[in-house]
Amino acid sequence: MQSRLTAIAVLCFASALGSAQAMTQDEYKASKDSIEAAYKADKKACDAMKDNAKDVCEKEAKGKEKIAKAELEQSYKPSDSHLRKVNEVKADSAYDVAKERCEDQKGAAERACKSDAKATHEAAIKAAKGKV
Repeated sequence: MQSRLTAIAVLCFASALGSAQAMTQDEYKASKDSIEAAYKADKKACDAMKDNAKDVCEKEAKGKEKIAKAELEQSYKPSDSHLRKVNEVKADSAYDVAKERCEDQKGAAERACKSDAKATHEAAIKAAKGKV
């Protein structure tokens, strides 16, 4: 589990390192509308699920929306602070989903899973802030 979470954090960080290109205000608004529509569709797809699977799906949908909005801000107004925010949002979203997935387990396994998720999250946040 630890290695999988670490791999997710590394991929999130690496994907944000690509070069960003500025966009127009109209492109920004259209992209923002598209992100919101995609979130609504993703969330609606979760309605067919039950129990923790539904909770995980909703966390994934919300995380996807937050990441897309952070990336949109980076594309619209590229800056080091926006890039850092993208990486932090990716780490936070991965952590939220990982914690929710841990709830499928019980007892010591759940606590260990959440502990691994927290450690991975903290490492990803440090990396996003450049404190590796």
